[in-house]
Amino acid sequence: MRIFLIGFMGTGKSHWGKIWASQHNLKFIDLDIEIEKKTGLSVEAIFEKKGEDFFREVEADTLKEMDQYENCIIACGGGTPCFKNNMDWMNENGITVLLNSTPSRILENIINDHKERPLLKKINKGELLFFIEMQLKERIDFYNKANVQIQSFELSSNSINTIININQPVK
Repeated sequence: MRIFLIGFMGTGKSHWGKIWASQHNLKFIDLDIEIEKKTGLSVEAIFEKKGEDFFREVEADTLKEMDQYENCIIACGGGTPCFKNNMDWMNENGITVLLNSTPSRILENIINDHKERPLLKKINKGELLFFIEMQLKERIDFYNKANVQIQSFELSSNSINTIININQPVK
């Protein structure tokens, strides 16, 4: 079993992924951390020094390396599904789970750390909600390809059981 958590930043992919992986003795992998290990640079530094195109190339390569792991939950970056046919690859190689949220809830979750997120670094707080809304509109077609969609405000430690059961073959 390989579960890919997707969704916009601030929807709880890393938070819930760690909890669910721990509960079910699964490996937890944060794709951004794997990218940082591979490049020796923080995601922020990659964006600043090498640009988004370079980041997306490394991201796609690193994502495809996840096929070496079984019984894991992989938290993907918010843009991961939107580039390099990543969403199709994830659907072919695991269960994709969209953690969905409203723009205002996302804003609440990221407002205090938005300067640490490369795509938001140059956006002031007043423009942030509009930026989130526009990004969600651009990404919705990719996000809607997820096998399972869950509202992030409905998540609990038991939510993973529903995800796993939805994707079990009927006996």
